[in-house]
Amino acid sequence: MKNYIKYILIAISLIAVVAFALFGYNYLSSRYQPEEPNRINPDTPVESGNSKGSINQATDFTVIDMDGNNVKLSDYFGKPIVINFWATWCGPCKSELPTFDKLYSENKDDVVFLMVNLTDGYRDTTKSVKEFFSDNGYAFPVYFDTEYSAANAYRVSSIPMTVFIDKSGAVAASHVGVMSETALDGYLSELLSE
Repeated sequence: MKNYIKYILIAISLIAVVAFALFGYNYLSSRYQPEEPNRINPDTPVESGNSKGSINQATDFTVIDMDGNNVKLSDYFGKPIVINFWATWCGPCKSELPTFDKLYSENKDDVVFLMVNLTDGYRDTTKSVKEFFSDNGYAFPVYFDTEYSAANAYRVSSIPMTVFIDKSGAVAASHVGVMSETALDGYLSELLSE
């Protein structure tokens, strides 16, 4: 009789684990499933991964600034743009923020920096990110991707991820992973030379 109860408890535990896994999968799939992005030029696909020399038109998106205003990527066309996707819970992201802050301070008149936080409402909230930003004294502007408009537009699946857009609004390069100051400075030099 004891074995019978033991098998029933094991079966119930397995069912609970499978139900939890299915629930989690369905929840995350619905939350992060890429939608067809709002492309400026719908005939050109967005490349993912590390690339250089792309002629793809940048995909527009809307994020929220520190004051709660909607901001579109296309508002900044005409100047080179650096979009960095990051989160406070991402160690590699945090390790490169001082480099972005330094190069932002040196290039802010010539290059637009969009430091896009993947604000999921759990690990990162607008409040917690503002506190993180304030505690670290960063000067670069932070934007909140609360609806995943930007993440979906650029099919962000790993962070940190940085996208470089030239002044004509075309994706010039993208980089997945942490960048050294030398690498970031190299990308900026290429953007500014075009």
